[in-house]
This record gives sequence, structure tokens and C-alpha cells, in this order.
Amino acid sequence: MRKNGWALAALALCAAGAAWADTAPGQVRQCANVVEPRSVAYPWMSIERWHQLNRDKTALAAKGNVDVLFLGDSITEGWPKAEWDSHFGQYRAANFGIGGDHTGNVLWRLQNGSMDKLRPKVVVLLIGTNNFGLCGEAPGQVFQGISSVVASLRQLYPDAKILLNAVLPVEPKPDHPRRLNVARLNRDVARLDDGKHVFFRDYGPCSCSRTARSRRPSCPTTCI
Repeated sequence: MRKNGWALAALALCAAGAAWADTAPGQVRQCANVVEPRSVAYPWMSIERWHQLNRDKTALAAKGNVDVLFLGDSITEGWPKAEWDSHFGQYRAANFGIGGDHTGNVLWRLQNGSMDKLRPKVVVLLIGTNNFGLCGEAPGQVFQGISSVVASLRQLYPDAKILLNAVLPVEPKPDHPRRLNVARLNRDVARLDDGKHVFFRDYGPCSCSRTARSRRPSCPTTCI
């Protein structure tokens, strides 16, 4: 995938919003390295619906012929078709995002969904926000889950480049505890960038406003 293709993937993250559903206060569910399919139903997705989506992804993986593999949760799944085709159609890209997934769900899908049939050149990974919002995990736990997903991808696709995207910020106030947790996580995740196979990018500090872009030259110059 050419460099500008990577920039387009990052550009979308600037425009995307991070969903965060509350767990009950004090409630923590172990998710990070618990390799399992969806085990909790939500008002917006039943367990059967998740399994149907996974079957669709499995059929897609079995066909192969994927150069750019997008993997993650609803932020990945939610690409509008017109924008997807416009930005990534030329790259033989495939979308393997499923809404509500945490790292344990992604680990299960990597082991159980014909993913070994694929030979992508690039993997675009964005995962972890649901470990906070749906599982109530701490940054250290989420980091362990993301590390395991990256390790699994390296094992499955040793020749692929992995674009490892930071978890997007939540809450408008920069000093909100949830936002600080995301920032703490991303500082750890950045260490997974080895400059050879794994490349970390954090577009959370960027804004689609002209003012923020002028203050941060590294931000995309346009927004979708």
C-alpha cells in the first residue's frame, strides 16, 4: 500500500468518533486476553447477529485476494461504502471490523475465522476502546490485549506491515479520567512500533478544525 494510502486510513480516524458505552460503576469484566466469541448481548447487537457477522467475515477471508486488511470494532466496521470504495477500492482492501469487539473477540476471530487463508500486505488495526467502555478494564490490561493482537497478526502475517492506530480519545475535557486512561494506554501502545513491521500512529490529538491543524503540523490537512 503506498504511503498516501496509509495517510487516508489515518485521515479517517481524524473524522471518526469513538463510541464508549458505560459499564456499571466498579464492574470489571476480563476481556483483554480472554479469547472468546461475543458472549454478551447488547441492545444494538444480539449474540446471534455477531455470529452472523463473523460468518460473513469468515466467508470473505476464505476467498483470499486481500492486500489491505482492516481489523477492529465499529469504528472500522462503520466506513460508508462510497468513501471506502473511493479511498481503498484500488488496494484490494477488506473490512473485518465488527461493532462492540474487544481485543479478546478479535483474538478469537483471528484463530477461528479462516484468517490464515489471507496474505495481506498491510493490516490496519484499531482496537481497544471497548475494553474500556464495555469491559471496564484498566489501561495496563487493555495494553496487554492489544499486544496480544499485534503478536497474533505478526505470527499470521509475518511479511505484512501493521498500521497500529491509537485508541481514539473520549470525553471533551482533556483532564477527564477516561480521556487520561486512553492517553496512558496510547503511550504504552506506542512502544510496539518497531519501525520495521509495526508502525504506530496517534491522530487523537489532531482535530478537524483549521485552528488545531495550524497548531499541529503533523495533523492531516483536510478532513473527510
